[in-house]
Amino acid sequence: MKTPLLWIFVWILLPFTGFPQNENYVYVSKGEYTIGTKQYLENPLRQIRTDGLYIAKYEVTNKHFAQFVEATGYKTLAERFHNAQVFEPGLEEFRWLSDSTAYWRFPNGISRGGIENKMDHPVTCIAYQDAVAYCQWAKVRLPTLEEWEIAAKAGSQGKYFEGASLENIGDYANIWHKRDHLSADMSDSYMYTAPVGSFLPNPWGLYDIFGNVFEFCEGTLPRDKERKVAHARGGSWWCSKNSCAAFNTVFIGSVNPNASFSNLGFRVVPIENSSATSSHAYR
Repeated sequence: MKTPLLWIFVWILLPFTGFPQNENYVYVSKGEYTIGTKQYLENPLRQIRTDGLYIAKYEVTNKHFAQFVEATGYKTLAERFHNAQVFEPGLEEFRWLSDSTAYWRFPNGISRGGIENKMDHPVTCIAYQDAVAYCQWAKVRLPTLEEWEIAAKAGSQGKYFEGASLENIGDYANIWHKRDHLSADMSDSYMYTAPVGSFLPNPWGLYDIFGNVFEFCEGTLPRDKERKVAHARGGSWWCSKNSCAAFNTVFIGSVNPNASFSNLGFRVVPIENSSATSSHAYR
């Protein structure tokens, strides 16, 4: 009798242990969700339906991107065109520096140090095309604008997920806490990026939704018109309550798809019918 009972037990468990159970992904259940806001014409209040998806808990790190580069020899746009945009304290609001030495291994330029001790930080100083190249190699994809927002809201219908607000945003996100950028801000221990997962997650278990780095997404907006535009969401370490303030679930940023900034990164969604435990995506 013991053997049949054992097989019955295993058979019962199988439906709950199949693709793609993985500690690095969160499942967004099939259903209808409210996204957008009445105050934002480019992202109006509406209902969106999803068939369900998995989305990464964390942003793609320097470690992940290094594995991609080692396997493929890939050169980012910043390495090829030497056009990355970086930041240093002392700049006026919304001012960035063009640094020909900056790329993902030195995301703020060689003079400001590399990533040797920051392999668990989100990869930055990459362009949209670089993120897509990584995704193609790792058999994952970028989330759509809508998918990202559903996961970010975690069932909430406001600008912030449940528990978060403009007042306590620093508990959930690596952001800039000073009024301006004229001097360094180390009040949360990080002037630039932080290790992924350093702050509190949203109710569904996603980390760094509102800070650390903006995250590339797939999708278009009416304002794009005929232009080739990349979009990113979620706010970054540079954003403060007085400048940018993009750390919410409704704002959608736009950037040239060939541009590389030291506050731009991405998280991923496993491609349908591929394994979310891909050794290329997380290991």
